[in-house]
Amino acid sequence: MFGFRFIKAQPTQYVIQFRNGRPRREGAGLSILYFAPTTSLVLVPTESVNEPFIFEEVTADYQNVTIQGQVTYRIANPRRTSALLNFTLDTKGRYVSEDPQKLSQRLVDQVRVAMRAHVQSMALRDALASGERLVTEVNATLAAAPPIESLGLEVLGLAVLAIKPKPETARALEAEAREDLLRRADEAIYSRRNSAVEQERAIKENELNTEIAVENKKRQIKEAQMDADRSVREKRRQIEQEEMTGQISIEERKRELVELATSNARQEADAKAYGIDAMMKAFAVSDAKVLQALASVGMQPSQLLALAFRDLADNATKIGQLNVSPDLLREIMGAQGGA
Repeated sequence: MFGFRFIKAQPTQYVIQFRNGRPRREGAGLSILYFAPTTSLVLVPTESVNEPFIFEEVTADYQNVTIQGQVTYRIANPRRTSALLNFTLDTKGRYVSEDPQKLSQRLVDQVRVAMRAHVQSMALRDALASGERLVTEVNATLAAAPPIESLGLEVLGLAVLAIKPKPETARALEAEAREDLLRRADEAIYSRRNSAVEQERAIKENELNTEIAVENKKRQIKEAQMDADRSVREKRRQIEQEEMTGQISIEERKRELVELATSNARQEADAKAYGIDAMMKAFAVSDAKVLQALASVGMQPSQLLALAFRDLADNATKIGQLNVSPDLLREIMGAQGGA
């Protein structure tokens, strides 16, 4: 009405009122009544924006990869942004240019340039596994990028959702990875078998070592037994030697005793022989009757009768007839029985 208009901005909208080419009022979330024919309104949104992106790049080994993600940003310096881009509203509250829509594309272009510089220095395998690394490096590059700073933008976050190769390349990588997994599985099987063989060999070796140790112990026991037997035999030999020495000593004493007894017997025999010889010499010069009378001294009656009969027998040729009475014979027999 009469050219006056009213605008009420949101807290996330920065409003700058220009009149006659000069800013009159500015701020976030302002409510302004202005005269349209002489006033220009600049409305810069300061809320955060999520801008998705997807583009293809070439790795260092000339393989195409598709990078998909999103970048989150906001306008941190509205005055600087409005100085470079046209955020002016028309009478119907619409932007008079396409600069606000192009702002996100400019940021995505900067993200693509930064990613391209990093992806082109990587091989395909490294690029496919470099999500976190790529985010860190690109964030550092964007923080120091002059175009972003000059536009008054602040990058709040960057996320790489996927890095994919071409389908045929992916199939080749899958086949290679599958073959590598199968090869690793075979190696694991071989390793397990080798481990089992090694364990079995270790068990056999331990068994052999145990048998060797047992045999060594048996040998030591046998050697100890042999040493003990040898010691016993040596002790026995020493005892036998001592016994033999004692027997020899005893036999020598016996021999000395026998020699002494023989010497004594010889001397006694010599003495007896000397006595008999002396008696025989004495008997040789004596009368036989005297000797017989001496011999009959102290004899028993029966002995005397025997001597009488012997004399009768000696003189049998001189005796014609000998009569012996029964009484005499009874006396003789009785004497013999009593004797």
